[in-house]
Amino acid sequence: MRRFALTPASLRPLTRSNPAQRFNRPWASRLTQAKAASTQTSKDPVELDQITTLSNGLRVATESLPGPFAGIGVYIDAGSRYENESLRGVSHIVDRLAFKSTTKRTGDQMLEALESLGGNIQCASSRESLMYQSATFNSAVPTTLGLLAETIRQPQITDEEVRMQLEVAEYEIRELWAKPEMILPELVNMAAYKDNTLGNPLLCPKERLEQIDRTTVQKYRDVFFGPERMVVAFAGVPHGEAVRLTEMYFGDMQRKSAVADSEAKVNGFPDERVPTIPAFSPTSTTPAETTPASSTSSSPGVFSKIPFFKNLSTSAASHASVSPLSPDILKPDSLNLTQPSHYTGGFLSLPPIPPPPNPSLPRLSHIHLAFEALPISSPDIYALATLQTLLGGGGSFSAGGPGKGMYSRLYTNVLNQHGWVESCMAFNYSYTDSGLFGISSSCSPPRIADMLEVMCRELQSLTLESGYPALQPAEVNRAKNQLRSSLLMNLESRMVELEDLGRQVQVHGRKVGVMEMCRQIEAVTVADLRRVAKDVFFGRVKNKGDGTGRPTVVVQEGEMEGQRLSPFTWEEIQQRIARWQLGRR
Repeated sequence: MRRFALTPASLRPLTRSNPAQRFNRPWASRLTQAKAASTQTSKDPVELDQITTLSNGLRVATESLPGPFAGIGVYIDAGSRYENESLRGVSHIVDRLAFKSTTKRTGDQMLEALESLGGNIQCASSRESLMYQSATFNSAVPTTLGLLAETIRQPQITDEEVRMQLEVAEYEIRELWAKPEMILPELVNMAAYKDNTLGNPLLCPKERLEQIDRTTVQKYRDVFFGPERMVVAFAGVPHGEAVRLTEMYFGDMQRKSAVADSEAKVNGFPDERVPTIPAFSPTSTTPAETTPASSTSSSPGVFSKIPFFKNLSTSAASHASVSPLSPDILKPDSLNLTQPSHYTGGFLSLPPIPPPPNPSLPRLSHIHLAFEALPISSPDIYALATLQTLLGGGGSFSAGGPGKGMYSRLYTNVLNQHGWVESCMAFNYSYTDSGLFGISSSCSPPRIADMLEVMCRELQSLTLESGYPALQPAEVNRAKNQLRSSLLMNLESRMVELEDLGRQVQVHGRKVGVMEMCRQIEAVTVADLRRVAKDVFFGRVKNKGDGTGRPTVVVQEGEMEGQRLSPFTWEEIQQRIARWQLGRR
């Protein structure tokens, strides 16, 4: 349970009031005074948060709520969105190389040290962050931070370790591509931001495995592992102690930005652009020259190297082509760490899924529909999160109940009405300068066109001013209550609390408190939800990357025994979406 600080006023002895005075006082007045006293004595936990920036640019953030366990995390501004051709997929491999041998101990010794802590320690990579995290006993905080610092600053990265992790990555890639529910959300990002930033693959592309070696990993570390790109976060540790430990293990790190800037100027590159050499093979495609974010890239990019894609289109006319190796690509490439993400929209179709060997398993087609949404820093992010909760959804079978979303729109209007729908769920991905909002569904293969119609209907109904499908105050209040409840319950976990602190300091430079978030959710109105829905689903979102406002659709159809189904084409999909007046027109 979350504990709140007690002030001396709340520790006063209980006194018995005069009965006559007690009963003569109106009940409303007594309740008002009780609420006022509660407001004065309670403290927002964010008031216990502190942030200190060390001389080398590293930020130390603490949330000092006490408890038997402490959380420690190191968050690095790295990830797949910052990768170029020469570093494509390396974030995935760096994630896998965590907690291996270092200059101080072997891999086995590192494993023994981690097991002796008796806590939870892990490394994970995302599109915009590389996270080293641990939840451990309070007494083990110095040891845990020492191990995190050791694996971050002093890894051996032997050729054998890289080879082994590349084999593990190949297995992971093969397994994920066999599961549509796992790989399709990844492909939504790749189609929505074709060939740029957030569209870079989170998983290492298979053709890149043979091109990554120890030197490539070290180059990645040289670019991203600088103290000015790091946040060290503590949950349940006093701020003074946290700063002291961070100074001990990270205080002597030198800023990399100064080195990178000086190299960029010497080599003729502008600030924040780190020169790198692309790793192309003779069969590579020639990259297009650098274009403004608002224009559509003509480079085939990573999609051209995935041979089993059935079809790939952008919302604009496609100019992708394959040409022989050009001498120009041997020139130094530049890594733009501040490039805004450019939403392109588009269509991606995978080869059909053959009927499963087990006849009792359902034959399914899968479809995802998405639009560009808001970045995490937008004040309307609370309205967008409420819309996701209001839509809700899930699988056709769910052990649901109160608070499980069984009264959400996608349950009541879709799953409970159409027996051919296997799953239908709203999703909301928020990034630093963009986002994606949409619906993912699975259905019987012959009904995939009907499934798209149902998805469009549900999204379009959120924009209506009046009528039965329009937003109602009762369902909006229910969604707001459910969102607050989910937020508070999730933050009971030390690891969730820790990641929330570290990522918020990375993105906002401060911690947005849980009470502030609850107030923002409570302030959301039906008019706010309708306005945000119109901006997103009508393609009116204006982010830094100047997106197209067009829809993104990813489809994988299923085959059925004895039936030959007509393919669901991009032209037909666009026509159906346009009839519902969704997307920028």
